[in-house]
Amino acid sequence: MDILREYAPCVEQYSIDEAYCDMTGTGYLYESPLKIAHIIKDRIYEELGFTVNIGISSNKLLAKMASDLKKPNMVHTLYPWEIKEKMWKLPVSDLFYVGRATTKKLHTLGIHTIGELAVTDINILRSHFKKYGELIHDFANGLDTAFVTDEKPANKGYGNSTTTPFDVDNEFSAKMVLLALAETVSTRLRNDHVMASVVAIHIVDFEFHHVSHQLTLFTATNITNEIYKAACRLFDELWDGIPVRHLGIHTSRITEDYGVRQLNLFDLYQPYEKLAKLDKAIDHIRNRYGIDAVKRASFIKSPIYHMSGGVSPEKRKPKDFKK
Repeated sequence: MDILREYAPCVEQYSIDEAYCDMTGTGYLYESPLKIAHIIKDRIYEELGFTVNIGISSNKLLAKMASDLKKPNMVHTLYPWEIKEKMWKLPVSDLFYVGRATTKKLHTLGIHTIGELAVTDINILRSHFKKYGELIHDFANGLDTAFVTDEKPANKGYGNSTTTPFDVDNEFSAKMVLLALAETVSTRLRNDHVMASVVAIHIVDFEFHHVSHQLTLFTATNITNEIYKAACRLFDELWDGIPVRHLGIHTSRITEDYGVRQLNLFDLYQPYEKLAKLDKAIDHIRNRYGIDAVKRASFIKSPIYHMSGGVSPEKRKPKDFKK
């Protein structure tokens, strides 16, 4: 990303290994888009030791599609006048935003290539896919109005989920998982100096049935105990006793944390100020010494990791492929 920022005035990181570069205004600096793309590609390989593909076009969609053409270590163009020749012959599954389920549904409609999708009556797509049908029809025709931006959008929600290492068939174990998830979600809220007003939980049982439930809090919060209690209340209302394989907590209606709490009658005897200070102290210790430096006693010798969700520590370790 640092290398890209040396050449482009605006770089939008799309994922851990992908980015969009807006080269507007650099026409007098570089000989041609192809020339500078090859320079960037070769420099990344020489300095970092891995190959990249670069796609060039007039919008984000076509640049993304171009970058996914023949690999590795290639530079491709996909300008609007090249769409029919280079993109329309590709299978519809190669189109950005078209996944397996959509591909299967398009095949039942007799649509197998991006070109066939591009010339399909928009009303047919609307009837089967609603607004999404318009989007993929635009994409198939190379239309995209999104701008490249280097400003990170504010999170509209914070959540985490985990697949349990065993079928959870009792309330105690389920709430231990919820506590571990509340730890990670609340920590992320505090790190970004925001609070949440809505808490939701998601349950997937051992037969892969999905259910979810949410509630609105009296006051926005990022306190671990408060989010955990809300999650437990939702779990009690939702769980029917069927063994659980996956649990998740999601928070929304995010507001800035100004360090001030709006009190109400239900808060008068709650030690929220002490809990907030405790969370802040624990965050400080974990940031300095690692997330395992402090954990709740209930997680000692427990098969449930004390900060569940995302990638667990054992999965972060490099594998011994020889073994």
